[in-house]
Amino acid sequence: MITKENIIDSAKKTLLSESQSIAKLTDYIDNSFVEAVQIIYNSRGRLIVTGIGKSAIIAQKIVATLNSTGTPSLFLHASEAIHGDLGMVQDGDAVICISKSGNSPEIKVLVPLLKRFGNKLIAITGNTTSYLGKEADYTLNTYVESESCPNNLAPTNSTTAQLVMGDAIAVCLMEMRDFTAEDFAKYHPGGALGKKLLMRVNDMLDNTHKPMVTPESSIKNVIVEISEKRLGVTAVIENDKVIGIITDGDIRRMLNKTETITGLSAKDIMTKNPKTIKSTDMVSDALNILEDFSITQLVVVDNGQYKGVIHLHDILKEGIV
Repeated sequence: MITKENIIDSAKKTLLSESQSIAKLTDYIDNSFVEAVQIIYNSRGRLIVTGIGKSAIIAQKIVATLNSTGTPSLFLHASEAIHGDLGMVQDGDAVICISKSGNSPEIKVLVPLLKRFGNKLIAITGNTTSYLGKEADYTLNTYVESESCPNNLAPTNSTTAQLVMGDAIAVCLMEMRDFTAEDFAKYHPGGALGKKLLMRVNDMLDNTHKPMVTPESSIKNVIVEISEKRLGVTAVIENDKVIGIITDGDIRRMLNKTETITGLSAKDIMTKNPKTIKSTDMVSDALNILEDFSITQLVVVDNGQYKGVIHLHDILKEGIV
């Protein structure tokens, strides 16, 4: 009978088994790994990553990781390679071939062709004495004692080991290239990290909604301006300079304190010396200021000139948080 406890126990065994297999990979990091990473780093071309079956799927993920971290890479399916796709391998490219057994028929056909081109061949295999292991210029050992599969058949520990070895290569290359978060953002401009590291205040500024009143503006005009521009705030401008702001919260507090708004003007209820930011500053900096002072709007000012307002809600809509 399958119980809740059985399922939990099976999941925990799988996770522990795979984590132990990964931990043992540290024993296989040797000079061959070092030389392989150096070959990729010094390569004049791209890195081609190939495999068959589940190893091909792992190869695709490794390629995605490498491309996003500064190493131009291409995926080559081993079976398609011998039917025309081998043409993507160019002079100066390095090649990684992934195979658990290292003896797959497709691998045995592909390896001699790759070597004939003169490209450096790096093997990621769980069998270093296999055909692939012996023929490769550099062999990275991803041996695992067994799979988590109860029949010891479905690739589980072995594919995880391949993936982790690919991550180790990618991270080493990142460190060798001094690859920064800013570099990462260049390859992920649409992601939350990319926006956080690349987007500036000016990129979010809506110049068509630039609320402003004068110090002498009536409270009615202030309310209308805040309502029309829909930012919950208006700047108070005198001689082209921002001398204060009025928020919808200021309006509510004023109405709670007074019976009439007759005779009141913007200067009577404004907050002087508001928090400001430059349009060239990063949106992430604006977010930090908003959080530090528990406010929702920032006035944007460049060289004393009022440029508009950036609102917390606009930042949140961009998915930067």
